[in-house]
Amino acid sequence: GRGGGGAMESAAKGSYVLANLAEVVERVLGFLPTKALLRAACVCRLWRECARRTLRTRQRIAWVSALEPGPAENHALVRALARELEKVHVLPQTVLYIADAETFSGHEECHEQKKARKRNSKETALALEKLLPKRCQVLGLVTPGIVVTPMGSSSNQPQEIEEGEAGFALLFPKIDGVKIHTFHFSKDVKNRVFDESKFAEAGLKNNPDLRVVLLFGYNSWKTGATRFLHQIVNPLNEKSIILAGGQVESFTSLTSENNHAQPGDACGVVGLAFSGPQIQSATVLLDQDVADERTAEAAMQRLKAANIPEHNTIGFMFACVGRGYRHYKTKRNMEADAFRKFFPNVPLFGFFGHGEIGCDRIVTGNFVLRECNDIKDDLLHGYTTVMTLIHLGSTK
Repeated sequence: GRGGGGAMESAAKGSYVLANLAEVVERVLGFLPTKALLRAACVCRLWRECARRTLRTRQRIAWVSALEPGPAENHALVRALARELEKVHVLPQTVLYIADAETFSGHEECHEQKKARKRNSKETALALEKLLPKRCQVLGLVTPGIVVTPMGSSSNQPQEIEEGEAGFALLFPKIDGVKIHTFHFSKDVKNRVFDESKFAEAGLKNNPDLRVVLLFGYNSWKTGATRFLHQIVNPLNEKSIILAGGQVESFTSLTSENNHAQPGDACGVVGLAFSGPQIQSATVLLDQDVADERTAEAAMQRLKAANIPEHNTIGFMFACVGRGYRHYKTKRNMEADAFRKFFPNVPLFGFFGHGEIGCDRIVTGNFVLRECNDIKDDLLHGYTTVMTLIHLGSTK
C-alpha cells in the first residue's frame, strides 16, 4: 500500500506549493487565458493577488477576426468573439469593432428566392456588447468593406474584403502610459455653430499628451454633414496630432459613461483618441494617382521612412469604396499586400468607406514629415486611401 501514500504525499506537497508559493502560482496562472485567470482569482487571496499581477503584465493588443460567413441568424463576428474570448490573454478595456454593413444589418433581400437574412443591427450590436466585460468602452462601426488581419500571428497576410461577410474586434487592454477613450459629437439641429467646450470634455483640447485621433463620420449624406465634419476636424488639424479615419455607413455601438444613443436620422462623428507621451504615429495618403503596385509601394516606403518601431504597433487602412480591385484593374489586395511587404509584423485593420480623413503626417517625438508653411492640411478626401501606424510604446 506504499504507492497510494506516496501519491497522497506528493499531492499534499503540490497543494501546499499552490497555496503558498506566489512565484509558482504566478508561473502556472501565466499560461491561462484571461477568462480562466479571472475564475482562478476567486480561489483564494494568494491566487487573486497573483492573477492581478499577471493581468497587469498583459499589455499587448489582441484581436478577433471573422472571415467566414456565419449562419443566417448571427454575424460571423458574434460567433468568433464568443469563441475567441475564452482564449485571449488580455482583459479588454477598449474595443473597436468593425463589420460589413451588408450582412451585419441583413440588407440582403431575397436574391433568387433565397431567404432574406433575418438580422437586425441593434440585436447584433447587443449580442457583441454582451460578450465583452461590463466596464469596457466599445465603439462599433459598420462599413461597406473590411480590411482585416487573420488571427494567430501579426505577420498573417492582411485581407481586403470588399464584399461578403467579415469583421474584426480590436481588444485594447489597460496599457501603462496610454489612455484611449471614445467620443461622439452629433450635429445639433438648432445650433449651426459647434460648441467647442465639448472638445475639452472629450479630452481633445488642453491635452498635451494627445497623439492620435481616429475619426469616423456617419450619415455623411445628410445636409450639413460635411460642414459639421469640418468643424470637428479643423480645430484638431495640428502638426503634433495624427488624424485618420473615414465616412462609415453607421455606428452600431458606443458604450461609455458619457455617450448617449442618438436619433437615427442625426449625423455626426464618433472616434477614439489615443493619449500618452510614448505613442508614436505616422500616416500617409495614397491619392487617386496611386494606381499600380509601384506607386502603392512608394507610398509605403514613405510610411516606412518614419521609423516607427514595429513591435506593439497596429496599422490602419481607410480606403474609398471606389478603390480596391476596381481601381487596380482586377488586381485584388494590392494595398494590403504593399503594406505587408514593408511592415512584415504589423497587423493591419480598416475598411472601405464613403470618404477618407487624413494626410501625410509623421509624429515621432516632434518630427513632422512635411512642413506646410502653416497652411492647414487638407484632411477630407474621396477616392483615396489613408494608411496609418500607431505605436503604443515598448512592451516589456
